[in-house]
Amino acid sequence: MALFSFASQPSSLYSVNSHTHKLSHRLSGVPSASFLKPPHASASASRRFPRLTLARSSSSSSSDAPEPDSSPANITDEWGEKADPDPESSYSKLSDSDPPRGDDEWGGAGGGVEEYVEVGNGTPSAQGEAAVQEEVDKVGDLKRCLVDTVYGTDFGFRAGQEVRAEVLELVNQLEAANPTPAPVDATGLLDGNWVLVYTASSELLPLLAAGATPLLKVERISQSVDTSNLTIVNSTTLSNPFATFSFSASAAFEIRSPSRIQVEFKEGTFQPPEIKPTIDLPESVNLFGQNINLMPVQQSISPLQEAVASLSRAISGQPPLKLPIPGERTRSWLLITYLDKDMRISRGDGGLFVLVKEGSPLLN
Repeated sequence: MALFSFASQPSSLYSVNSHTHKLSHRLSGVPSASFLKPPHASASASRRFPRLTLARSSSSSSSDAPEPDSSPANITDEWGEKADPDPESSYSKLSDSDPPRGDDEWGGAGGGVEEYVEVGNGTPSAQGEAAVQEEVDKVGDLKRCLVDTVYGTDFGFRAGQEVRAEVLELVNQLEAANPTPAPVDATGLLDGNWVLVYTASSELLPLLAAGATPLLKVERISQSVDTSNLTIVNSTTLSNPFATFSFSASAAFEIRSPSRIQVEFKEGTFQPPEIKPTIDLPESVNLFGQNINLMPVQQSISPLQEAVASLSRAISGQPPLKLPIPGERTRSWLLITYLDKDMRISRGDGGLFVLVKEGSPLLN
């Protein structure tokens, strides 16, 4: 019904068509350029619309074409107005000169081959050498600090818990900076006599405890390494007011890795005691918390000085006593975790050992 009603009104359609015809007639008198071109469009069109059109004169044939004119071509925009051509970019042509030298793609002043040759053809530069020297100085400070920390602890026997913790921290830092990754192969560094300055070995506790008594002292514990013969000799020197005693234990070792050796002790050697020509007792000793005066004892043994000197001359000519080392605990292993010309740090089944090369300034 709606469709029928819409179709039955021809007068409305006629009115719309009539109005449209009148509007078209009114606009027919307006120039087309004025209708299409908005106000002030000529001033901004060339900036907003970069598309350009070249106006060329038509010619009848290619043979009658005029000679090329050196003057710039007339350029009009889409509104039909004249526009100046864009200046030619300075980057439209490649430069005739050589590219600048010494510049890399990031704008830096790269030296190229010349700089590579000037710094030594791959050798460390001055900055690299300074960094290496700084690392060497740091390691030297760590070694000196470690030796100073264990000084006066009787090889670690009298070290308290705080001192042991500090020693362990210094040892860990040195092991992390180990300059010799294959210490067993570095025979020039490993060979020689090494003096023990600190240990946490439980096997040496009885000996160190005896050295802590008033009239007995552990003077020296050392280790001699001979890689050519694959032998190790551990030596200990004890002293008291009357004599000096020395004994040693020799062992053979096998190389198990660039940093680990297997050690087997063979025999022990006891040197004849060196009787001191004079007996020098301390003025007093502390025994079980009591201070005991030894001056009367010193006065009573003074007449025996000549007899002691005669005994010393008689014993000094005796050969050393050698005994085999029995038992199942003659084998042990040793892992070298730090090695240089001055210091060696080792860990074994007996504990931690810090040794300094004999003759090193660290022992002064």
